[in-house]
Amino acid sequence: MVLLKNTVEEIMRGLAVKKTDYPGGDPQAWLKKALTKKELGHIKVKYFSKGVLGLSVDSSAWLYILSLKKEELLHSLKKENPGLKDINLRIGEIS
Repeated sequence: MVLLKNTVEEIMRGLAVKKTDYPGGDPQAWLKKALTKKELGHIKVKYFSKGVLGLSVDSSAWLYILSLKKEELLHSLKKENPGLKDINLRIGEIS
């Protein structure tokens, strides 16, 4: 029974991925270099997978503003991580 418990615990530790375990570093740190503090208050990294950075924005107004800056933001973030291909912006919770 102890062996099964240890195995389950090891599997759970392996599945638990820290938010900072992204290839190429932390996307939140990339955003801090590319956006203002005001903009950072309205955006949160949701995922970074296969070169696509998924960002959650708290309102439609901020989604529009950041959509206008998307190409500039993508260019700026590619300097931090050349593997970045695209940015997906969605309305969602940022807490």
